[in-house]
Amino acid sequence: MSTLPPDSLALRLGGRSVLLPKRATVVALSIVVLLALAVVASIAVGNGRTVGWRAVEAFFGGQNSFARRTVFDFRLPRVIAGAVAGAALGLAGCLTQTLARNRLATPDLVGVNDGATVGVLITVLGSTTASIGAWWAGPLGAIAAAVLVVAIAGGMGTAGYRVLVVGLALSVTIEAFTELILARQQVDVARGVWGWTIGNLNSRGYDVALPVLAGLAVLVPLALLASRKLNMLRFGDDTAATLGVVPGRWRLYALAVAVGLAGLAVGIGGPVAFVAMAAPIVASRLAGAARVPVVTAALTGALLVVCADTLGRAFGPVEVPVGVLASLLGGPFLLWVLLSERSADGNGGAR
Repeated sequence: MSTLPPDSLALRLGGRSVLLPKRATVVALSIVVLLALAVVASIAVGNGRTVGWRAVEAFFGGQNSFARRTVFDFRLPRVIAGAVAGAALGLAGCLTQTLARNRLATPDLVGVNDGATVGVLITVLGSTTASIGAWWAGPLGAIAAAVLVVAIAGGMGTAGYRVLVVGLALSVTIEAFTELILARQQVDVARGVWGWTIGNLNSRGYDVALPVLAGLAVLVPLALLASRKLNMLRFGDDTAATLGVVPGRWRLYALAVAVGLAGLAVGIGGPVAFVAMAAPIVASRLAGAARVPVVTAALTGALLVVCADTLGRAFGPVEVPVGVLASLLGGPFLLWVLLSERSADGNGGAR
C-alpha cells in the first residue's frame, strides 16, 4: 500500500490519480474566491445609475432590464477580458522567470510585450476609426520579438542575464518605433490608439475575450506540462538530463508557450506593465517555492488586473487606464523585489 507525501492530496479520476500539493491547492482555491468577489465588485463600479447594489442585483437575476443590459453587455465582458489578460500575463511571467532564473525576466521587460504591441499597431495603420480589434496580431508580434531576442543573445543558455540585457535593449528600440508609428498618424487616430498602448480595457469584451480564452484552454495544459520539466531544470542541466529531460528543447518549448500567452494578453488590453512580474512572485510566496506555481500565478494575474481595472473606474467619471495603475503599483513592487533579493544574497544567497 503506497503512502502519500505529507504535503500532497490525491485526486482520483476513475482509475487514475493526481497528486496536488496541499498548500498550493488551498492558496489557489482562496484566490478563486477572491477573484469571484473582485468580479462582483468590478461589476458594481461604473458611471450612471447602475452601480452598487443595483448592479449586483442585476447580475444575480434582477428584473430591471436596463440594469441587466448594462451589466451583461458592457461591464461583465470587460471584466472577463481583464481576467483573461491577467491570467495570460501571470502565466507567461511565471514561465519566463523560471526559464531565466531571474525575477526581472518577464515579457514586458524583455521586449515580447512591445513586439506584440507593434504587431497590433501595424494592423491599424491608416485606420480612420482608431479601432484596436486585431488581437491575433499580438501573438505574431510577440513571436517575432522573442525570435529576435534569442537570436541576438545566442540562445537561451543556462542563465537569463544575457537574454534580459538584450531584451531590455530591444524593448527600448521597439518603444521608440511605436512612438514613431503614432507620430505619423492623424491626431484623432493617434489619440485613440495611444490609450491602448499604455494598457486599457475600455470597450474590450467578448469579441476578444472568448478567442483568447480558447487560446488559454490550449496553452494552459501545455504550460502545466512545461512546468514539470522546468521543476527538473531548476536542479541544473546535468541532473535534468539524467532524468530524461533535454534542457535546450524544453527551454525553447516553455519560451514558445510563454510568448504565445503574452501575445494573447497584449492583444486584449495592450501592454499592461508589471503584472507578469508581480503575479509569479506573489504566487511563489503564497504557494511555496517547491514547485513552479503555474496555476497560482495565472489566478493571481487575473486578480491583479481585475482589481486594478476596478480601482481605475472607482474614482470619478474619468477612468484611469489599467496600465497606468499597474505601473504606479509596479514601481514600488519592483523596488521591494530588488531590496529583498539583495537582502537574501546578504544572508547567504537564500531565496
